Amino acid sequence: MSFLNLKSFLNKNEHFTIGSYLLKWVAISLIVSVLIGSGSALFLTGLNWATETREGNSWLIYLLPIAGLIIGYFYHHYGVSVVGGNNLLIDEVKTTKNKIPFKMAPMVVFGTIITHLFGGSAGREGTAVQMGGAISDQFSGKLGLSQYDRKILIAIGISGGFAAVFGTPLAGFIFAFEVLLLGKKKYSAIIPCVLTAFLSDYFCTIWGVGHTHYSILNVPPISFANVNWAVLVGFISGIVAMVFSRSTHFFSNAFKNGIKYAPFRPFLGGLVVAFAVVSIGTTKYIGLGIPTIIASFEQQILPYDFILKLLFTAFTLGAGFKGGEVTPLFFIGATLGNALIWFVPLPISLLAGMGFLAVFAGATNTPLACILMGYELFGIESSIFISIACIVAYYSSGLKGIYSSQELQYGKVKVYKKLFRGRNGR
Repeated sequence: MSFLNLKSFLNKNEHFTIGSYLLKWVAISLIVSVLIGSGSALFLTGLNWATETREGNSWLIYLLPIAGLIIGYFYHHYGVSVVGGNNLLIDEVKTTKNKIPFKMAPMVVFGTIITHLFGGSAGREGTAVQMGGAISDQFSGKLGLSQYDRKILIAIGISGGFAAVFGTPLAGFIFAFEVLLLGKKKYSAIIPCVLTAFLSDYFCTIWGVGHTHYSILNVPPISFANVNWAVLVGFISGIVAMVFSRSTHFFSNAFKNGIKYAPFRPFLGGLVVAFAVVSIGTTKYIGLGIPTIIASFEQQILPYDFILKLLFTAFTLGAGFKGGEVTPLFFIGATLGNALIWFVPLPISLLAGMGFLAVFAGATNTPLACILMGYELFGIESSIFISIACIVAYYSSGLKGIYSSQELQYGKVKVYKKLFRGRNGR
């Protein structure tokens, strides 16, 4: 069926029956999922190559400033319309004014792989989400979808990208709802988002691309004392998430205000990061940092690892390098939880698991997605502790997360208004 015929079929009347609605979104989700899943597999393969090449050739860190200059140059001259990244996707769901340029996908993949190859500290979620959103939105015009359906189309792209890159389809589905839809009753988007999340993950894995596995080895019984400890872990994780979010925004604003020519920002940032890596004599705090994340679940590590990773990542991304924040947030959270073993009497793997997801929940304002991710990654046994930590972190991390365009329209805003009403004299 040609696009013109499919467009005619989809728009022959305004009110679809359940059957035609399902057929419509199953067809769209299948096509989008094949592209997103395969694209994510290719991206993850490239990222693995970049990481292995960098670890085998430590001299590449000296070229990080040149890599930053290249990334900055291409975005300044060819990528101004897509430099907003995740915030562009959020803004476009709000306004539905302009189609997301397809070049967002190859440019962010290229920028992320270059960032990792030469030693920047960044993640991969932002890349996958932007790639998914850019790919899915290309179908909006071809299918003649309404503005509301286009919002769903962008949402399924984000669901698929997140699910494919982490292997967590349930979390990917909820992540899109919390970041984009934020509690609004957009129930008609549930089926397309769920379907695309699972299918994208499937089409990624059939290419033989695996995902990192983490394990919480020991879960204590639920008790009043242990619940209180989980609350404390969540509270501290929320504070650290807030520090990360504000640090990223601070460095970003400082580079923009201090250096007018955009390509020089990642160049200067690369000089500082390269100097710092050479000075401390370790590459632990650059790249994804997965070996350290795994170690956090198994043994006691340096108590300041989370601080250094936070600074390296906030500075790298603030300078204009490309990548996501989520895997670095996993690193920060897992190592933070590991450090809390000094005064929190819970198993080290449980502390690492709670921090792993709670810092992520606080920084992205997505507690439900993190709770579901905990179930998908760690199983049901630790779900009570994970849930408590994520919810507390969400409320203790402030109103602004890493996505500056994100708007909170429920729960958290009301709580903060009640807490600070007296202070503001209202």
